[in-house]
Order: sequence, then structure tokens, then C-alpha cells
Amino acid sequence: MTITQLHYVLAVAEHKNFTLAAEKCFVTQPTLSMQIQKLEDELEIQIFDRSKKPISLTEIGEKIVIQAKNIVNEAGRIKDIVDQQKGYIGGEFRVGIIPTITPTLLPMFLNNFIHKYPKVNLIIEELTTEEIISKLKKGHLDCAIAATPLEEESLKEIVLYYEPFVAYIAEDHASINKKEIEINDLDLDHILLLQDGHCFRNGIINLCKNNKYIADSHFQLESGSFETLVKLVDEGLGTTLLPYLHTLDLNDKSKKRLKSFKDPKPAREVSLIYPKNELKIQIIDALRNTISGVIKGAIAFQDVEIISPKTK
Repeated sequence: MTITQLHYVLAVAEHKNFTLAAEKCFVTQPTLSMQIQKLEDELEIQIFDRSKKPISLTEIGEKIVIQAKNIVNEAGRIKDIVDQQKGYIGGEFRVGIIPTITPTLLPMFLNNFIHKYPKVNLIIEELTTEEIISKLKKGHLDCAIAATPLEEESLKEIVLYYEPFVAYIAEDHASINKKEIEINDLDLDHILLLQDGHCFRNGIINLCKNNKYIADSHFQLESGSFETLVKLVDEGLGTTLLPYLHTLDLNDKSKKRLKSFKDPKPAREVSLIYPKNELKIQIIDALRNTISGVIKGAIAFQDVEIISPKTK
């Protein structure tokens, strides 16, 4: 039995296809099939039921895959231990970031990180929260940045910062001259939201439900981007809420339409997320320290109420 054979088993278990699994492992299909067959012969069992389409795991195969994941992860720790002992911070590192965080946070820390840690090859994917959770569990991401808490038992969350919600209202809105507002100051029958699938949208729904001012049916679903929502408000078509960092690049005229909420300000919790058995902890720490260093100067809010990204 070899680690390579276990890698091949995990690939077939995931893709349910020998040819596709071979492509992902960068070997020929006959090579992959032969190694899996050798392992099955050695164990005197069948891991896969090849008579089904797509290929499925046998009952014993399901148990073997669970153990194979543990073995492959633990084997990877050997190199991780050596890297930490040497103080080496480098290699490929895959990060997932949700779309409502990418355009504001990424430009703030990326340049600093790649200059400080030039041996790290960052591979960044913009993904929904659901995609991030799935890829973390499958080992396709090393870590992610998303709104939390996610309440996923197998994942660990380290809070990076709290980002308040800020209202963006039309010029003729009744609250335009108020310094700070409350949820009931907004015209909640005309709230403009991101499309379904964005956790920031879920956060707004939860915020309004918590205050018992609105039901799902009152929401208008308008766009996939904050920029479009801002333009719709400029045209007098409603009100929207923005994450604080998205307000920093607005022009002076637009900033006059921003209204902060009274304390405790509704906010989202943004965290680094990674599997509890994750390797490359030294890179995760480097990423956390870099982001913490740049975000402290941008967000100084303390008195906040965390709004869950999970729809209630």
C-alpha cells in the first residue's frame, strides 16, 4: 500500500470517473486503474463498484476512503513539520474569498503579502460561501475568507475584523439629515438586495427579521453587484445597505447619502476559515498577520452587533 495509491483512490471517489481522476492526478488512466487494482488485490476487497454509472464506492470502500483521507493528511504533515522547523513559508496556497469581500479586502493586503512572502504561490478563487465550505471539506482549498459564524464543525474560524452595515439612501429620503439612523428609519418595502446566493443578502434579511419590521416578500431583488445597487438608489429606486469598506471609494456627493446606524451597529464578522486538520499553518498565520496589519487602519469599530450570514 502506498500514499500514491491512496491519492488515486480519493480522486476516483471524488470524481466518480477513472479518466477524469487520472487527469486530475496528472497520470494516464491505465496507470491509475492499475494502481487501484493492485491495492484492491492486496486488500482482497473491492473499493469501487465499476458496474454502476457513475462509479460508486462499495460499503467497505466508503470506510477505506475515510481512512485514506486521514492517512494522506497526516502524511502531508511531515513536510509541514519540516517547513515549520526550517521557518520556511512557501509553496502553493489556495484561498477562497466571497465576492462581497474580494474587491475591497484583496487590494488592501495582496501586494504586502506577496512582497513579504515571495515564495508563497497564492491561488485565489472568488466563490460563494457554499462553494467555499464544500471545497474546504474536500481539500481543494487551504483556507478562505468569508462572513461568519458558519457553524461548521469541521472548520475553524479566526476573526479578522467586524465590518458594519451602512445605509445608502436617496437625496429625498426622510432621514437624509439625520446623523445616525435605525432600521425603522428605512423604507423597508423598497430595500434593494444582492442576488440570492450572496451571504451579505442573507445578513440584511436576518437584520430586518431580527427587528421584526419586514418579511421576505417585501424585498426587491435587483442586482449582483453593489455598484449597480448604488446607481439604482441614485435614480430614486429604493434604499440599500453596503459593507463599510465598500463605502470608502464613493465620491463626496455619494458619501452624503451614507447613514451609519446607532450603536450597537449591525455588522458582519469576517474570518479566516480552514479545516481543523489543516496543514500549512505557518502560511495561515502569515496571511492573518498581514490582513490584521492593514485592516486596523481602515476599521476602528468596536460596539457592533454581529449579524449572521446564515439565513434564519
